[in-house]
Amino acid sequence: MAPWRTPPRRGAVGMRLAAGLVAAALAATASGCGGGDGGSGGKTTLTVAVFSDFGYEPLVKEYMTAHPDIEVKIRKAEFDPHHKQLATRLAAGAGAADVEAVEEGFLPQFRQSKDKFVNLADYGAADLKSQWLPWKWEQGVADGGAFVMGLGTDMGGLALCYRADLFKAAGLPTDRNEVSKLYTSWDDYFAVGQRFVASGSKAKWFDSAGNVYSAMINQLPYGYFDPSDQYVGDTNPQIKDTFAKVATAAGGKGMSAQLDPFSQQWNVGFKQGTFATLPCPSWMLGLIKDGSGPANAGKWDIAKVPGSGGNWGGSFLTIPKQGKHPKEAYELAKFLTSPESETKIFQSVGSLPSQPGPLKDPAVLDFRNEYFNNAPVGEIFARSGETLRPNYRGTRDGDVRPVFGRALARVEQGKQSPDAAWQAALGEARKTLG
Repeated sequence: MAPWRTPPRRGAVGMRLAAGLVAAALAATASGCGGGDGGSGGKTTLTVAVFSDFGYEPLVKEYMTAHPDIEVKIRKAEFDPHHKQLATRLAAGAGAADVEAVEEGFLPQFRQSKDKFVNLADYGAADLKSQWLPWKWEQGVADGGAFVMGLGTDMGGLALCYRADLFKAAGLPTDRNEVSKLYTSWDDYFAVGQRFVASGSKAKWFDSAGNVYSAMINQLPYGYFDPSDQYVGDTNPQIKDTFAKVATAAGGKGMSAQLDPFSQQWNVGFKQGTFATLPCPSWMLGLIKDGSGPANAGKWDIAKVPGSGGNWGGSFLTIPKQGKHPKEAYELAKFLTSPESETKIFQSVGSLPSQPGPLKDPAVLDFRNEYFNNAPVGEIFARSGETLRPNYRGTRDGDVRPVFGRALARVEQGKQSPDAAWQAALGEARKTLG
């Protein structure tokens, strides 16, 4: 899941822990702390492990009221530590929560050790297939669908968030529909960025090369690995072209504010209005609001994203085998990912449902966000969610993405030319993959 909680602190392109970390941890033996055991007063205790706020607190209270024999505890950690701890606890055979959230980028890695997870099909999960968008369901299964590893939470349909006041000062339109007409492609987006920079604005066009790059490659059918899981980062022309466009815009044309995504400096950049746009999945809206603060309410707005939709984020609820109450854990996970729950979560924390039912529900479609100039966020993100297609992530994608992110950062900082950074990234990637 990737709602508007504190997201992965993964550097300039949303880097993940290396796939090798998971493999190594699963091959090791380590000690872990306990998960769900017997609760107070004879109740069954279930623990749900997430990375920051999934919006589950009110739903858990609702569930415990309906199930007085169940006590649910939520265990939170930051993105990287959460997945690292899960790998270690699976290796140890103890310490994992009854229900563990796994982000989509990590799922291919953990799927290689699916024997450590409960097959949710054993509890009837296969009968719920039609509840999710087809691509979301397929991400969470293995063995041709016979093994259901996780139930999908949200997805990260993309839009473009922009500062209307900075647009106005630069002589650009401010109405969200007119802003959307400024561009159909990323080439158009960068061209508008040149106009913005030429206006003399003290602000930059976007926050970081990494965030723009992440959005662009997440629109591709596949990036560094093809669907057969072969590394193609050095032969996929779309990766090279995307890298070159972002590097040129961030470096030579000075469009980037050079802020490390999700850092304290990034938050300060929101508050001070140091950049005018950033690609934003629905879960990022809360981060923008928190970073910008009450003084900037109404200054942000939302338009369509350049290009062809795309997905950035989304997770699954899995159940490790080591838990003592797999059936009860499954019933809880099923409740937390029900259409009704996903609708409530969207209204409370902005996480876009990955199910067709809620995407057509007026409670989602008619929802507006007052902070973002009363933008019809339900309509905007639901429309993007119905048309997006996820890109393929290889099992070693987490090893490679950070390499290209660091290369972009060097261009951004004026330390390397785009071509030199690209060549250095290719060499480092080959070395990383062995």
